[in-house]
Amino acid sequence: MFNIMKAAELRKMDKKELETTLKGLLKKISDLRFKLAAGKLKNVKEISHLKKEIARILTILKEKKEHA
Repeated sequence: MFNIMKAAELRKMDKKELETTLKGLLKKISDLRFKLAAGKLKNVKEISHLKKEIARILTILKEKKEHA
């Protein structure tokens, strides 16, 4: 399992950190999908949690882009 970051914590990060975190989460969700397809994933809710976390980061990146 991973730790869910709150939106306030994510907003404190700069754009480069957010993009790095996003890449890591996308890699992790890809790995989890392969495990799911292979039938080796124990916690299937983890995928939906990661999707929400990715959406949070994308939203904050969009906000930062609009304000820049």
